Amino acid sequence: MPSHTPQTAPVADPAGLHAAVLDWFAQHARDLPWRDPDCPPWGVLVSEIMLQQTPVVRVLPRWRAWMERWPTPADLAAAPTADVLTAWDRLGYPRRALRLQEAARAVVERHGGGVPADPVALRALPGVGEYTAAAVSSFAFGIPETVVDTNVRRVFARAVGGTALPPKALTRAEMRLAGALMPADPDDANRWNAAVMELGALVCTARSPACERCPLLERCAWVAAGSPAPQIAPKGQAWAGTDRQVRGAVMAALRADGRLPPDAVRERAAAVGRLGAHAPTDEQWERCVAGLVRDGLAVADDDGALRFP
Repeated sequence: MPSHTPQTAPVADPAGLHAAVLDWFAQHARDLPWRDPDCPPWGVLVSEIMLQQTPVVRVLPRWRAWMERWPTPADLAAAPTADVLTAWDRLGYPRRALRLQEAARAVVERHGGGVPADPVALRALPGVGEYTAAAVSSFAFGIPETVVDTNVRRVFARAVGGTALPPKALTRAEMRLAGALMPADPDDANRWNAAVMELGALVCTARSPACERCPLLERCAWVAAGSPAPQIAPKGQAWAGTDRQVRGAVMAALRADGRLPPDAVRERAAAVGRLGAHAPTDEQWERCVAGLVRDGLAVADDDGALRFP
């Protein structure tokens, strides 16, 4: 049975690999505002938090509105949390909005209002993990940290490892491979980080890779092996009928109305929250509302009314 982990042996002709991907990126990179040389590090950090599990097309309008409203960490740190959650709109996973505001406050308190370049300092910010810290260091400050997201993992799994998809969880072998593939020149290394990510997002996609348009077609170990199917078929995330759907409906109602008396939560959530045919049980409603309160996304007043913090 073939290994499901990309190889970590030396890669043949890494310079050729770099040239192929970087040349492709020079021609096909999307013109994204957070890639603009004039974009401040804060804008890069905001983009990386928003892009977690959310496609670019949904992030773009929210990022632009966010940066216009809160162009610095200090601006977001001082904003009412209710305004922050409302502005997050339907980006999903709204706890990210809370963590982003917490990160802004930490930047103000610990770093004088400027996003730190040091990956260690970045990782110490709320909501910032290994990937986000490396991405901000690389894309905002030109520090060639090894940036590995789902797109990068998929490109390496196919082009180098010969497997259709990477393991479910990031492995040490993948990080060693990614580190070994980083170009020696810092400028090339930072462009490489963005280029491989872009290749995975636009061409080497999970379900319908456009191999005929890939600059690595002649070098791809997966194509050379006959493009074998993944050992474990990827499954999409369920939505209809889940607690995520109900929580999202309640959040949508709070964004629309600001404060909801207890007897109006269900009606307004059903009206504006895209519940469709799903009719949550009393148990699910109570569980979802309690979860929102517990996560700091909503507050239940003494009279039972629900509102943003």
